[in-house]
Amino acid sequence: MTEVYRLATLEDAPALVHVIYEAYVTIRELELQWPAAHADLPLVQDNIVNNECYVLELDGTITATLTLSKEPLARWGDSGLPFVKWFAVDPRYQGKGIGTKLLTWVEEHVIRNRLGAPAVTLATAEKHPWLLAMYERKGYERIQSIDRGNGDGTMHLLRKIVNRPLFEAMYGAQFAKER
Repeated sequence: MTEVYRLATLEDAPALVHVIYEAYVTIRELELQWPAAHADLPLVQDNIVNNECYVLELDGTITATLTLSKEPLARWGDSGLPFVKWFAVDPRYQGKGIGTKLLTWVEEHVIRNRLGAPAVTLATAEKHPWLLAMYERKGYERIQSIDRGNGDGTMHLLRKIVNRPLFEAMYGAQFAKER
């Protein structure tokens, strides 16, 4: 099986609409106000153009995607750390470690090695039945919570340290809990 990790192109947009829409069914059922849950072709194209949208292809088929945002995190207070959003795995490939492979590749090759960032952030809803626990199993820790009053309930900002010595040098050891 051939694995290819790469940035998405506009030609990938129709396939990404399918992957994201199918993967976000639970988000729609929970009526969470996440743009990706209702992503159409123009919104996916905009995401590809204005952010770093990565894909994992298996034998030429896009199986997973995630986006590294280029937008400041105004609602959380911009930490200056990279922020992951629009993480989706085609349901036909869920439960096989495909998403973990893509997330780990972006954490290591893009965030730690290319960007030289000490950590990465992402956000998820407390009321989602499994996302918060999944990210915590992958080494993310809750660092901030907010309820914007839009029906999503409590949202959690999570962080994963990808370069502990650099993180401690920048922020101090008191902020770098041992895992």
